[in-house]
Amino acid sequence: MQYIFFKAWLIASKYIVLRYFIIAGIAYLMFYVLFKKGWFSKKIQQQFPSARAKWTEIYHSVITMIIFASMAAIVFKVALPQTQIYMSISTNGIPYFILSFPLMFLVHDTYFYWIHRFMHLPWIFKHVHLVHHKSTNPTPWTSYSFHIAESILEALILPIIAFSFPVHKGALIFFLLMQFIYNVYGHLGYELYPKGFHKTRIGKWINTSVAHNMHHKYFNGNYGLYFLFWDRWMGTLDERYDQFSEERRLP
Repeated sequence: MQYIFFKAWLIASKYIVLRYFIIAGIAYLMFYVLFKKGWFSKKIQQQFPSARAKWTEIYHSVITMIIFASMAAIVFKVALPQTQIYMSISTNGIPYFILSFPLMFLVHDTYFYWIHRFMHLPWIFKHVHLVHHKSTNPTPWTSYSFHIAESILEALILPIIAFSFPVHKGALIFFLLMQFIYNVYGHLGYELYPKGFHKTRIGKWINTSVAHNMHHKYFNGNYGLYFLFWDRWMGTLDERYDQFSEERRLP
């Protein structure tokens, strides 16, 4: 059993490490090196973080990736027979396979919103979530910069989905890829959605880089991950969000 776990952990580690350094690395290279001057008008906070901050974020991210790989090894190998993960799309059909994606995003967004609010309780924030919030001006490297305890909480979404409802293995892996890409966008430090998007029927419910950047700079409100459903329903959307979305930068 130990050999099976270790082999699965090595495979998961390789995938997660490559995903982090390729996706976050390309985003950092594009926005913070190659086109730093040309795309500066899209920068939400006009200053740039220090090089030391970057290496601190990468250090914490390495620890996070170890934990994420461990959770993946447990779910996809050790506990696989007990989960609701299935291998053939024909098991539940193509319509369910397609609908499982919005279901996973909605479940994850709900879970994230409430654990995020939990981590903003004073004691928890001071001893756990503060590590992530030391990045007041986030970059793509911030995406996995967590305290060990927060990494575990973040990783729990994998078994929550795997044990809660039927999900195709490929769909679950692709969901994990897409959630990381959106996580990088949220911490990018640049707004990519077109101006006025936040006022559209769809855009008013979508979390943006501006919204999450506000959370990192001001520490309160805007707790969602993909959507603004819970923030709007619970009254935790920062009242300055529309103004800053129009200006596309923070003072």
